[in-house]
Amino acid sequence: MVGEALNGAQAVHFAHRLRPDVVLMDLAMPELDGIAATEVIHRELPNTSGVVLTSLLEDESIVRALRAGAVGYLLKDTGALDLRQAVKTVVAGQTPISP
Repeated sequence: MVGEALNGAQAVHFAHRLRPDVVLMDLAMPELDGIAATEVIHRELPNTSGVVLTSLLEDESIVRALRAGAVGYLLKDTGALDLRQAVKTVVAGQTPISP
């Protein structure tokens, strides 16, 4: 882990500064929501992959996140080992999505 943001705008700023391989993004972020932040990061930092980590399991949210450039969609109750595996999956070019 290289950083932690308190809101979507800060997440975008940190992504530019830290250049992570993978960003775990909450959808419910203040100032700039997670979908908008994911879209900016996807557009401006194409080598950074975004994975949404949220408590919302709704078709509309999943579709919006993927259209914004997220490459994965996981629930917040995903266990630590599964989360670690999901990040590895993203780095390998695959798409982790919670069942």
